[in-house]
Amino acid sequence: MSAPLVDRDSGYRPEIDGLRAVAVGGVVLYHFDLPGLTGGFTGVDVFFVLSGYLIGAILWREYTATGRIDPVRFFLRRFRRLAPAWTVVALAVFAAGYAILLPHDLRELGKSLIAASLFIANIQFWRQAGYFDSSSVEKPLLHMWSLSLEEQFYIVLPLVLLICARRPWLAVVMLGGGAALSLALSIGMTARDQAAAFFLFPFRAWELLSGVLLAIWAQAHPGPRRGWVGSAAGLALVVGGMIVIRPGAGFPGAWALIPVLGTLLLIRHGQAANPVNRLLSWGPMRGLGLISYSLYLWHWPIRSLSDFALGPGRGLAGNIMLIALSVGLAYATWRWVERPTRNAARLPAGPLLAGVALSSALLLALGAWPYLRDGLPGRWPPAVLTHAHASQDFLQDWSRCHTPDAGPFAGIQICPIGPEGPPQMLAWGDSHLRAVKEGLDRAAREAGTPGLLIWRAGCPPMFGIDKRELAATRVQDIACGRANARIEAALRAQPFPDVLLVGRWSYYATGMGIGADAHNRIEVSPDWPTAVAGTLDALTAMGSRVHVLRQVPVIPDYGSLPVARALARKEPVPQDRMQVPLDRALAREAAGLAPFVAGGSQINLIDPWPLHCDANACSVLRNGRTVYFDNNHVTNQGALQMRHLFDPMLSRRDSL
Repeated sequence: MSAPLVDRDSGYRPEIDGLRAVAVGGVVLYHFDLPGLTGGFTGVDVFFVLSGYLIGAILWREYTATGRIDPVRFFLRRFRRLAPAWTVVALAVFAAGYAILLPHDLRELGKSLIAASLFIANIQFWRQAGYFDSSSVEKPLLHMWSLSLEEQFYIVLPLVLLICARRPWLAVVMLGGGAALSLALSIGMTARDQAAAFFLFPFRAWELLSGVLLAIWAQAHPGPRRGWVGSAAGLALVVGGMIVIRPGAGFPGAWALIPVLGTLLLIRHGQAANPVNRLLSWGPMRGLGLISYSLYLWHWPIRSLSDFALGPGRGLAGNIMLIALSVGLAYATWRWVERPTRNAARLPAGPLLAGVALSSALLLALGAWPYLRDGLPGRWPPAVLTHAHASQDFLQDWSRCHTPDAGPFAGIQICPIGPEGPPQMLAWGDSHLRAVKEGLDRAAREAGTPGLLIWRAGCPPMFGIDKRELAATRVQDIACGRANARIEAALRAQPFPDVLLVGRWSYYATGMGIGADAHNRIEVSPDWPTAVAGTLDALTAMGSRVHVLRQVPVIPDYGSLPVARALARKEPVPQDRMQVPLDRALAREAAGLAPFVAGGSQINLIDPWPLHCDANACSVLRNGRTVYFDNNHVTNQGALQMRHLFDPMLSRRDSL
């Protein structure tokens, strides 16, 4: 995503602009859901290698000629190329967001604007990559993660060269060693924490450093001037990667080697006379490459904001029109912003630094405005806000949580609830336990009963199970079973007087989601009735009183954000989207509830259904407020309204 960079000392290489066109084309077509490019996002990896090569070539030439580098000159050059276009796009995105985004979405846009302006957007989006995170298309500045990562590289590379002043061999050793270490860490981390491997600099640095190392090698060993095999192989790897690589848990890892090696081959053989380089140097390819930075800046906000403004499902024709709009805005930005400001004579250092400082301050202030003012809700009427507020009402304080290094719960995150003191009850569950946390915590405080809370998304709170979930990696599935085994061992060693089980029981029993999440699938082994019976028997044998929270009714077609956004677009929202007939709700939960009912006197069933259902239907509304976040999780307000249901359990203070 680096801006087109022409260094007069190194000479212009038109095929590199053509390679930029391939990279940005893959990214844009992938993001606009055009078929056939499931790995189009790997165009970002192509950009990483290109950035490393171009920046590395400039800095290494200066470094070997003078024994040092001028970081001030380097950063001024970066500011000229990157800051003006980014500022224009950021201001336009904020203006559009102010007009069409709901409070939660505008607040998140403000946070993203701050993070992007401080070059930490990749860290922000990594931290958001959690169970309740909104989908990627709902983040208009998500694409800035890669630019933030590049900016971090622009800090690290000059620092390494400064440390190794007049010792080129040491710089090469450090850069090469860093690339090898980063690649090894990337492959290892992809299996453990794919989001970290995807977003964070230490696990992507090898891609940029590979370009730097090629630039260093090329200055002493120029590439071939004839032959076509290297170029053809490089283009095959780059384009082939865009076709065969799939998004998800396995990327980046070793899969990222495909676009990286392809890009290195294309750069290395880029000056050879062959059909591949003639294609990349073709006028339209070079033209698209020249505007690639601005096109990258524009295309994703247009893709994202169009969903808010127009709704999803525009179809192929609609997406092609949005691509055309992106290209038009990109050309205008390149023609009237990028090109004029890239000329150093027209933009001296003093005015440039002042402009960067002022624009950064403006963007930070604009980002802070909705972030500190709850997304400026006064822009919307009450009918929209009742659902919009529900979408925000899941933020919780987890500051009391910690993961012990030793003891019965070593390696398990445990969260104290209620007052301070030795815990007298354990709440164990999945994301449904997280959803009711505020109500349970308040009830425990009011009862004066300290407790512990342990939750893991998508992990049934059952002993001796193996689960396989479509939305999880196999590593995550195995981690669920191991965590449950550790919890079982801890409870056998030190039983709790009361244990509360909270989960999405119908999902585990039927093996599939419903409505908005009908695509989700899960398999639990042993079968659900056997898993429940075994867990209840084990807990009872330990001497614990077992309490089970009946899963709240599922409202299949509800989601607080989609409903609020539809109302904001003045679209009709059918009433049955916000409620479900009672008989349908009962049929959905039957398989999940049956094994607990069969447990009879072994358990105390805590029933929230009277809060959500009448004789005919179950609704997301209670006392005029929406108390559901999505179709199966309650909001904090919903959890607080059910806190009295926990009083009988928490008031039993006698110990074993």
